[in-house]
Amino acid sequence: MTVKAQLARFALVGVVNTGTYYGCYLALLTRLPYIAAHVAAFALSMTGSFFLNSWFTYRTRPTWRKFLLFPLTNAANFVITTGGVYLLVDLAGFSSRYAPLVAAAAAIPITFVVSRTIMLRPDVPPKTSLPVR
Repeated sequence: MTVKAQLARFALVGVVNTGTYYGCYLALLTRLPYIAAHVAAFALSMTGSFFLNSWFTYRTRPTWRKFLLFPLTNAANFVITTGGVYLLVDLAGFSSRYAPLVAAAAAIPITFVVSRTIMLRPDVPPKTSLPVR
């Protein structure tokens, strides 16, 4: 599959993931402060994103190793979106209902590059041969 096709599939998964995140965020926002709602919704949607990206985007088998590494793909996304939500709500006066959608757009390219690197990485490191002397 080409990188262009993977990017298109990644974007589609991103739309589904964003919808999942946003639905969870709005539901949790009724009971939690916006940052706590954001963190909880992010964690829930990240699990779904792992499986969708594994099966649909990269057509690779989900493994525990990839699952445990997958949060690294979202670390940059998390920092950018969390910082963005804070800046937009507390400093720019945006509504806490819409700030996550704006902040998420800035994180897409970085998340794709890191996600692709982890998901397409072999589960078993290649064997290295020792130099012949």
